[in-house]
Amino acid sequence: MEKSRLMTKCKAFIIGGSAGSLEVLLKVLPNVRTDIPFPIIIVIHRKHGVDSLLPALLSTRTELKVKEVDEKEEIMAGTVYIAPSDYHLLIEQNETFSLDYSEKINYSRPAIDATFQTAAEAYKTKLACLLLSGSNSDGVNGLKYVKSWGGTTLIQDPDSAQVAYMPAQAQLNVAIDQVLTIEDMAAFINLLS
Repeated sequence: MEKSRLMTKCKAFIIGGSAGSLEVLLKVLPNVRTDIPFPIIIVIHRKHGVDSLLPALLSTRTELKVKEVDEKEEIMAGTVYIAPSDYHLLIEQNETFSLDYSEKINYSRPAIDATFQTAAEAYKTKLACLLLSGSNSDGVNGLKYVKSWGGTTLIQDPDSAQVAYMPAQAQLNVAIDQVLTIEDMAAFINLLS
């Protein structure tokens, strides 16, 4: 895959997903280089109190540090951050995390839209967001916002998604910069700087 001409410098790579996205992460993370100069932030729909082992599971697939986000934590490069269940994950202007317990968005908390939107304001053109498999439209409005701030918008190829609705809705409603197969995702991430 040729080097992306979409970004001059990536400061954050955010992945959002729902049903069917965990399988994608388990295939992609082992192939992401360990010296990436930006964080990977993952927002996955999951039930409160369930999947508390998600950071441990993902850490078995990568040499990168994997951790669940803590309130007011400084965002560091080379780390995979997981949004906690039942909190919206917000990105502050000073590049720290904030956890929010306000109303659900698209029936979800954490909502992908909330993370994409606050990250777009913080990182502007230096943000890349990837929307994976899922069964509702969470993330679509967030990708529109990312695009409006000059960030890079990416989706999983709906044909490769276990549940195609989420990336398909993004493809219909947002000017997507690139559609990625599961096999292409790690290579795309590895070429960002």
